[in-house]
Amino acid sequence: MRQDGIIVRAAHRVILSAGWERRIIAFIAGAVGALAMAPVDLFPLLAVPMCVAVWLIDGSAQASAKTGSLSLMRSAIAAAKDGWWLGFGYFVAGLWWLGAAFLVEADQFAWALPLGVLGLPAGLALFTALGFFVARLLWSSGAARILALAAGVGISEWLRGIVLTGFPWNSFGLALGGNLVLGQAAAIVGLHGLTFAAIAIAASPATLADGVLRRRWWKQPVGYALIALAGLTVFGALRLAGNQTSYAAQPRLRIMQPNLPQDAKFKVENKDEILDHYIRLSGSTTVDHPEGLATVTHLIWPESAFPFIISRDAEALAKVGAIIARGAHLITGAARAEPPRDSKAGRGAQRASYFNSIHVIEAGGAIADTYDKVHLVPFGEYLPFARLLEALRLRQFVHIPGGFEPGARQRPLAVPGLPGVAPLVCYEAIFPGEVIPRIGGAERPGVMLNVTNDAWFGITPGPHQHFAAARLRTIEEGLPLVRAANNGISAVIDSYGRVVARLGLGETGVLDSRLPVAGSPTPFSRWPLAGPGLLAALMLAGALFLRRRSHSI
Repeated sequence: MRQDGIIVRAAHRVILSAGWERRIIAFIAGAVGALAMAPVDLFPLLAVPMCVAVWLIDGSAQASAKTGSLSLMRSAIAAAKDGWWLGFGYFVAGLWWLGAAFLVEADQFAWALPLGVLGLPAGLALFTALGFFVARLLWSSGAARILALAAGVGISEWLRGIVLTGFPWNSFGLALGGNLVLGQAAAIVGLHGLTFAAIAIAASPATLADGVLRRRWWKQPVGYALIALAGLTVFGALRLAGNQTSYAAQPRLRIMQPNLPQDAKFKVENKDEILDHYIRLSGSTTVDHPEGLATVTHLIWPESAFPFIISRDAEALAKVGAIIARGAHLITGAARAEPPRDSKAGRGAQRASYFNSIHVIEAGGAIADTYDKVHLVPFGEYLPFARLLEALRLRQFVHIPGGFEPGARQRPLAVPGLPGVAPLVCYEAIFPGEVIPRIGGAERPGVMLNVTNDAWFGITPGPHQHFAAARLRTIEEGLPLVRAANNGISAVIDSYGRVVARLGLGETGVLDSRLPVAGSPTPFSRWPLAGPGLLAALMLAGALFLRRRSHSI
């Protein structure tokens, strides 16, 4: 490659940039990287922010080496500032759709829209800044710096999925995980392992600016990246070819997607109209089920299906129970309430406890089992630092006094006629390694069930990103996923990430499907920390080892 090539010129422009030009370059590069995620899913575009990241850190390193005016620590802080701007661009471009939730009840929440659209990305970008900081401490010349970047940013992304209840949304590994074939490696290393690999692969073209491409390209970072991509492709293709979708004989599933807007229409005064809509839609005749519900064994409704507490409404339960055939069951999301635990005089008024739950309802309307959501959404379902924020007249989005309480623990849901069910309410499905109850001696479930309501976000990239994250859990765990979403995307997915039935975003209707059989336990399902931990250790050790052998800067 000629020294005056476009990559060399781009690298020099980034390395030598300063001030607002440097910040804008970082921001735009991060924003372009968001296009590697759903619904666009252009993995090659992740190379833009990752290559720019290499050159930004090169710039901070060269300033330290050439002028002597910056110590290693000050240089690392300068790199962290660049990382923050790149992360800010990435998260603004990838999460702008959160603003839609603030406009559902605009009279109450529109003023806070900048906090969601800009405030959350600003906070998440601190993790990217940390990744750049760590990478700069490991930095050296040559190919070793690709491992330094992958180690630093990969570890910071892992922390993003854990710290303050975690938020691994659009983790860089989903650029690989969004592709059915490339994502099969998640069965071994999970989302966080894919993140280390995605960063290293996407950053490797940055080294083309170091000099003329040698004939032995396979001994250079770009060659290693191409070999890694080829290996992932072959592994994924062979895994899919050797494991065709198979189905259980008996369960006949029907997912009802009501497509109700999350606005004033979803109020308790409209409960009869809403319930009638559910019942009428659930009983629809289809090509596969011309008898409507007569041959359906399990009817599934989405998260928070009712604007009232159905477990306290005998009339509504009886109405629902009347459409369930003998031996069949309805699985539905619903809010649940418990009376105050302590109402003794002198202790002040006590509030009831509310839970975001899943009910299993039998014919006649009896509730057979209930699961309470454990991993709640901050600000959506409860207020962190509640006393302080309530004093400022803030509240969570859901109309529940004091917000929801978390369930006691993650546990299987007992549904007659189905194998063991791992219940997942809303974004509980985005956390790798946390979707299966892992209590001592517990039998491995046979299916994951995700009920969700993404109507808060309308027809935006948000529901597509949520669906992509949930789908990756099937590959990690080797389990099928049944997903019921209010406005989409509802689907049945097999144990290898293949979508076997689907209702698109914004559609109203029912989805009939058989239940795919669970696959064998994956390495990730057995040892969820081993794969990503090993990759992190190898990249960290490689960066340190090569730093000693090469010229550190």
